[in-house]
Amino acid sequence: MEDRIFVHGIVLSSTPVGEADRRLVILTGERGKITAFARGSRRPKSPLIAASRPFTYGGMELYESKNYYVLESVEAVNYFEDVATDLESSCYAAYFAELADFYGREGLEAKESVRLLYAALLALRKKAVSSALIRAVYELRLLVINGEYTQLPEYHSEKKASEAAVQAWTYCISAPLEKLFSFDLKEKAKADFTEAVDHLRREMIPKNFKSLEILETLL
Repeated sequence: MEDRIFVHGIVLSSTPVGEADRRLVILTGERGKITAFARGSRRPKSPLIAASRPFTYGGMELYESKNYYVLESVEAVNYFEDVATDLESSCYAAYFAELADFYGREGLEAKESVRLLYAALLALRKKAVSSALIRAVYELRLLVINGEYTQLPEYHSEKKASEAAVQAWTYCISAPLEKLFSFDLKEKAKADFTEAVDHLRREMIPKNFKSLEILETLL
């Protein structure tokens, strides 16, 4: 017996399967991280071609069987084609998606994580602030969502983070998600802030991310 469900989410990754299908990892607000098959999505006339690409965000209709999900249709809000086709932005987006995948769990609601990832992708598109700052803000807030953070940045390189960096840190912990990426920092404060966040991430997540290695090589 298959059950029909409707969720809101973002495609984190897409892998070819067989001759015409794709295996998708989707972060959903209602069901957490799930794996779904987009049958026939690699065929030229499939209505799921665009919807089965990474970073697609919207409402998704799926059929749930005992062991897997099947993507039936998508009401896409945003495909983020411009992010996906820009080399640097796509590398940042891939890292954001991989980090979301790391924390995602099936059966655990992830509404705030979905909203955060969507806001970060929008920020990459707008390019109002540097991608490096967007990355640090995203990392810190995702750590906050998952209960892994400190109230203030720690000491680094035998010096304390600047006051502006501390203020940015405090803002990122509690600001509304729709306003999270709305600030910029001067170079010294930005360096302090990104260094402090990077240190915290390494402490809290002892894992190497393939997309991050590619991003750092590119930069």
